[in-house]
Amino acid sequence: MAAYAVVERRGKILLTHWRRGHLHGWTLPGGGLESGEDPRDAVVREVLEETGLEARVGKLIGVDSRVMVREEVPADKDPELHTIRIVYRATVKDGPLQHEIGGSSDEARWVPIKEIRSLRTLSLVQTGLRMAGIGRRPGQQGGKSGGKSGKSRK
Repeated sequence: MAAYAVVERRGKILLTHWRRGHLHGWTLPGGGLESGEDPRDAVVREVLEETGLEARVGKLIGVDSRVMVREEVPADKDPELHTIRIVYRATVKDGPLQHEIGGSSDEARWVPIKEIRSLRTLSLVQTGLRMAGIGRRPGQQGGKSGGKSGKSRK
C-alpha cells in the first residue's frame, strides 16, 4: 500500500523522477507506507524525502487498485503484485527543491501541466491528475481508475 500527493501550484505539478535499475519515469511524490503508518503521514514523509518540501495533506481524491503484470514487477517481488495507491491533494511550503539521495527518486521538478504529456511518466501521474480534475477540458468527466492501467511501478 502506498500514498501519493497531487501538488499543483501556478499551473505546475510537483513530480519526482523514479528510477529502479534501467526502469525510470516521472511520478507523483509519495510511496510505500511503513508498518502502522497513517497514509497522510506517509505522504508528508515521502514528499519531504523526495523533494525537501514540507507538505500539508488535503482532501483524499481517490484510491487506485491494480495488479501489475510480470514485466512490470521487479525481479525480487511476487509476479502477481497487487498495488493499492491512495491519492491526496496537498500543498507545500515555499522553498527550494532538494533531490533525494539514496532513495527511489533522483530528481524533483515543478512541471507545467501542458508539458506533462511530453514526459515519460508512470501511469500514476495521469491517474492522479484525473482524480484531481486537472487537465480536463470543460464539461469532461473524471473516470474511475483501477485494474490494469499503463506501466506504473510506483
